[in-house]
Amino acid sequence: MKTFEEKIKKAIAESVGKNPDLFVLKTDISPDKNVQVIIDGTKPVPLSECIRITREVEEQVDKDIYNYALTVGTFDITQWFEDPRQFRKNLNRKLKIKTAEGEIEGKLIEVTDTGIVVEEKKREPKPAGKGKHTVIKKHEIPFEAIKKAKVIIEF
Repeated sequence: MKTFEEKIKKAIAESVGKNPDLFVLKTDISPDKNVQVIIDGTKPVPLSECIRITREVEEQVDKDIYNYALTVGTFDITQWFEDPRQFRKNLNRKLKIKTAEGEIEGKLIEVTDTGIVVEEKKREPKPAGKGKHTVIKKHEIPFEAIKKAKVIIEF
């Protein structure tokens, strides 16, 4: 017989799996059965999908029997992300990326199967003479080198 945790995770996976654009980032189950699910997608996730997933999971795992609370929410753009699938929908946005070597801030210009390409604009001293000029550098960063990334919201 399956435990509550196994049943709820299976129901969540099945419900989220009905929309190929969605994926589960995190599922937390507290000892008092508060279940929090964070989803994201390759496209913006509408509230209606959170509602659909909540209803489908509650139909599969009876709340009267297991006495749990379920919250399904979406990823907050102000948070750091680590999942490679999240980079595609942030194409052409400015990101702050932390790697083992340090931080890079720049525009995400390409996402491949193995990593990303970021275009960074920097002010550097001119090779000759006084003053600075703007230099554009491209960084190819493999996914395994990325500790975390965050969208820089510009106004």
